[in-house]
Amino acid sequence: MDKAIEIAHRAELPLKIAAKVDKADLAYYNSKIKRLLRGPGVEFIGEIGEREKEAFLGGARALLFPIDWPEPFGLVMIEAMANGTPVVAFKRGSVPEILDRGVTGVVVDNLEDALAMLPQALALDRQRIRRRFEERFSVERMASDYVALYDEVLRRGTVNARVVTRTADQPSRDAA
Repeated sequence: MDKAIEIAHRAELPLKIAAKVDKADLAYYNSKIKRLLRGPGVEFIGEIGEREKEAFLGGARALLFPIDWPEPFGLVMIEAMANGTPVVAFKRGSVPEILDRGVTGVVVDNLEDALAMLPQALALDRQRIRRRFEERFSVERMASDYVALYDEVLRRGTVNARVVTRTADQPSRDAA
């Protein structure tokens, strides 16, 4: 949260934070984050439910995702893209695999890069972001991938020890 607050403050943009503070993070939150929330332009909303997410993320100018750990998936990035909201994210974990640079958001190495690339992210076409979400992460896409996988199993006539893997943008390949 501290990096998102700094990015917004330095960019002179308002920031709304929807997040759950777990018991494990409470001491850190109280000692490092709480004081940062007192500044102008920062609003801590707390945890929001599924019903509020669409309006919250869809109404945002961008999602700031300055993570410090190797995030294995980053569902919030996909939720933002589902609402046509561009993402500014640090290059950690799954971020480079989820975001399409210059289409759904920008991938940056640090806070200074985030500030420099923020105008580019804010200028991205929100309808194009939504279309790209549908192409890569929609329920229909997932179902289509499952049907293709089942068709391949049927075509082979057997289920064996081979595993068929495919990323969202690559054709299937066998990984023995």
